[in-house]
Amino acid sequence: MKLVIVPLALAELHDAAAFYAAKANVELGLSFVAEFERAANLILANPMLGAIFRGSRRRYFLRRFPYSVIYQVATEELRVVAVAHHRRRPGYWADRK
Repeated sequence: MKLVIVPLALAELHDAAAFYAAKANVELGLSFVAEFERAANLILANPMLGAIFRGSRRRYFLRRFPYSVIYQVATEELRVVAVAHHRRRPGYWADRK
């Protein structure tokens, strides 16, 4: 199975990492990216791990950070559609494919 991160989700990942690096320190920004990578590898190994969330999408909570990985499972790919903050603009990503 192939991991695909849509461009808007990748931008969200970069923005959140930059926020943590700027507001706290570079190590926290890197920790955020490392936690996303850990979650992505875990989900890739077991695509049904995340809870069903809003239709056919699934949600997996990141540890230590108030973010979730929102993804869809297709035949040959796992598509990350959002790296969503838990309290900021709920459901803004709903129209993404």
